[in-house]
Amino acid sequence: MTNPSQKFGIYIHWPFCLSKCPYCDFFSQIKKNIPQDDIINEYISDLDFYHNLTDNQKVTSIFFGGGTPSLIKPQNIEKIISHIKNKWKCAEDIEISLEANPNTNHKNMFSELKKAGINRLSLGVQSLNDEDLKFLGRTHSSKEALAAADDVIRTFDNHSMDMIYALPHQNINSWRQDLEKITGFSFKHLSLYQLTIEDSTAFYAKKINAMEENKAIEIYNLTSDFLNSKGYEHYEISNFAKNGFEARHNLAYWEGHDYIGVGKSAHGRIGLLATTHCRNIENLTPEERAEELLIMGLRLENGINKRAFFDKTGIAFNNFVNSQKVQNMIKQKLVLDGDTRFKLTKDGRNLLNYVLSEIFG
Repeated sequence: MTNPSQKFGIYIHWPFCLSKCPYCDFFSQIKKNIPQDDIINEYISDLDFYHNLTDNQKVTSIFFGGGTPSLIKPQNIEKIISHIKNKWKCAEDIEISLEANPNTNHKNMFSELKKAGINRLSLGVQSLNDEDLKFLGRTHSSKEALAAADDVIRTFDNHSMDMIYALPHQNINSWRQDLEKITGFSFKHLSLYQLTIEDSTAFYAKKINAMEENKAIEIYNLTSDFLNSKGYEHYEISNFAKNGFEARHNLAYWEGHDYIGVGKSAHGRIGLLATTHCRNIENLTPEERAEELLIMGLRLENGINKRAFFDKTGIAFNNFVNSQKVQNMIKQKLVLDGDTRFKLTKDGRNLLNYVLSEIFG
């Protein structure tokens, strides 16, 4: 048992999908005749196991991710939520999110999810262009995406849209037009990911190349400036939110709070304990935890809280990083190093991987 953290999240991973997207390097399974009720009972058993390690925590967020968790029957979602609320203390304003694809929606699905206890819906649109959807291997059309977006906005007060941009053939003007369409929905939160080609993906096997780096930086800067002008805060490398609608569950990861995960590829962090499926627990060294906090924390606009870094690792931040390299990056205007916080500048955000390689050098 560890000291309660300010945020404490529970992640439910549903690995099953209707099809595998060619850019996806997450663990997922294409499988029919899934024994869903049996799997849900296994999840509940796992939750009971982790409750013994975290019974002093107050749950601030629950996240159903995947895979495609909108394939879970609403009654099973309600079963998991009810079980968590019966086992742990929960915040009155607990955030309970679920990822959904536009074409897993059946009649009344979103309203049924809301009745089951979901209060934040993350819609995986990825594109509003049919040609781009085909390129990305998505099985829904732009028409279905638009209809689902309207339904989500009507049904939920808290909502997010996921998009993928910087496709190899994409130009900055077409993406600007997409941004106009996206912001027209007034989603409270946007997750916009630049396409990367990972080794384990079908895109990599087909030798598809990512967008050229300078062009990708240009389109990234446009995205940030455009959304800022529309009232969205660029609070994390790939995430934008209206005031007060940051993704609380993901902030638990980025800020280094405790969380648990159930499901085949889910993991957790409880103090210096690392958990993986199925109920595997390993001890992290303070240095390993510090490295994680650095990698995750630099993704945030607010950067790393040095006091929290020390509290979680027992290592002073300034003693962990390469001070000479830090000074060089300050001169390059890539980082800001204050008494209480360390963070990237706007230029530094475009060079996150470079900054990390220097800090650890």
